[in-house]
Amino acid sequence: MEKGNILKEILNKVENKTSKLYFFTMDTKGNPTAGIANIYEHVKVLNENGFNATILHEKSDYTTVESWLGKDYSSLPHVCIENQVSINPEDFLVIPEIFSNIMHDLRKYSCKKIVFSQNYHYILELLAPGAKWSDYGFDEVITTSSQQADYINTLFTSVNTNVIPVAIPNYFKPSDKPRKPIIGILTRDQGDALKIAKSFYLKYPIFKWVSFKEFRGLSRENFAEELKECCVAVWVDDVAGFGTFPLEAIECNVPVIAKVPNMVQEWMGKKVLNKDTEQESWSLNNNFLWTRDYLDIPTLISQFMNLWLTDDLPQNLLDNIENSKGQYSPEKQKEELLKVYGTIFNKRENELKEIILREDNNQPSLQK
Repeated sequence: MEKGNILKEILNKVENKTSKLYFFTMDTKGNPTAGIANIYEHVKVLNENGFNATILHEKSDYTTVESWLGKDYSSLPHVCIENQVSINPEDFLVIPEIFSNIMHDLRKYSCKKIVFSQNYHYILELLAPGAKWSDYGFDEVITTSSQQADYINTLFTSVNTNVIPVAIPNYFKPSDKPRKPIIGILTRDQGDALKIAKSFYLKYPIFKWVSFKEFRGLSRENFAEELKECCVAVWVDDVAGFGTFPLEAIECNVPVIAKVPNMVQEWMGKKVLNKDTEQESWSLNNNFLWTRDYLDIPTLISQFMNLWLTDDLPQNLLDNIENSKGQYSPEKQKEELLKVYGTIFNKRENELKEIILREDNNQPSLQK
């Protein structure tokens, strides 16, 4: 088949959305991971809306996600690299930022290549010094917040960034039962949760009857059910790329004590300009109990428990929690998700049309 006809056939598959979107996904070995859950959500929504999306994994013994995400997600299309899957020029390959070490091996693939960057902290982890994503043909990036998009643009000026926020599932909702004296806690370092609990009990032995519940290793729906029982949630994650746990707690009407992470996200507050110094700084929303000092958390828990037990929580805190719900609904994510992937497909169509036009005019191709 002539080159021009091959290109037209590729274009036809992209236009009709019969081309495939491969989402490379690591094997969590059955451990719940917010980032992997978000990848599966993208694949699910895309398949429900006329796209041809597939989970791509490395080994044939890939562990199913059914135990923590459910059958709706485990039954999504999966293909294995070990089985020599064929990725064609009309396809789209989506790679998480942590796998930058394998991007070099993919540079000769003529499909559309996209980085899915959910955590800025891992962008440079395995990337060779001086290397850029565009060196390997990755010129589109999908991320989860405008703050991460801004950071990516400071590193890679030649890529196009798209923001698709994370969705909080609808089963994160308030309970109709009274809350229990349980402190829900989620920390990136599991040891931090234990240290906070030990410090709290040592400093405030009057509260030895209060329980801590660590949210790790639970299925998403069990996670939501147990979170609803808590009277307060504690979150510590200095390198959070987005931060779903505090938002999940808010949807359940559970107040949050949170350490401010290294990268403040737009849902945490807004930037304000100091007229005297002409410098911008973050003004944090008052729907959370914020601290910049990890060592202050036991004291904040004690202060909260005293207020909660006497039914004396500030009304403005409760009002602000209520008013901040629904920012990251599945419906809003779906709307933005379809817009972004639709735009990426349209851009790919236009690229192919330009190449075909140049081929028809016997001019040198712009294709890299």
